[in-house]
Amino acid sequence: MSHGFDKDYWERHWQQGQAEGPGSMGGSPPNPYLARETSGLTPGTALDAGCGGGAEAIWLASHGWHVTAADISSEALALAAERADTSGASGRVQWVEADLGVWSPGVQFDLVTTHYAHPAMPQLEFYDRIAGWVAPGGTLLIVGHLHTPGSTGHEHHPPAEASATSAAITARMDAVQWEIVTAEERRRTLTGPGGRAVPLNDVVVRATRRR
Repeated sequence: MSHGFDKDYWERHWQQGQAEGPGSMGGSPPNPYLARETSGLTPGTALDAGCGGGAEAIWLASHGWHVTAADISSEALALAAERADTSGASGRVQWVEADLGVWSPGVQFDLVTTHYAHPAMPQLEFYDRIAGWVAPGGTLLIVGHLHTPGSTGHEHHPPAEASATSAAITARMDAVQWEIVTAEERRRTLTGPGGRAVPLNDVVVRATRRR
């Protein structure tokens, strides 16, 4: 099944109770790769591209980052802002409703990160686009759905157009401009609704933009 991943799709996605779904949605904790890959960085400015329910943006803000958190869904942003208010991190986060396929921040960031974001544009072109928003010396962190044969669904069974491999991502990164720090594919298990085990196949790429 093909997905459009446009604004209407994402508004429905959040309206239909996805706050309890796996990954970085709703009330779930921040993605574990975020802490692992950024804990050694000096906090500065960050962009969370496709912030969803705000878990990662709030984590970054609570660790000293000044965060711009952008998402196409007003439903997701409302949930995220409410969460930030209760966490005490709201003063360090700016929530922006934006279509990341056409929106531009107008500035570059010390950290640009995205976690399972699926825009309407092709997935690898989306990663190319957000990479351009990383400042010299800054970090790009991509956490996405790993492309596996037969991928047809969503979340832990993502459609092919919303997935990628580490090789496909890093092949598009010019070695003159980027130093690849992490490029891996991992499998982990979450506890989903009803206590059922939810497998996730992840691709994680971290790169430093050379000065």
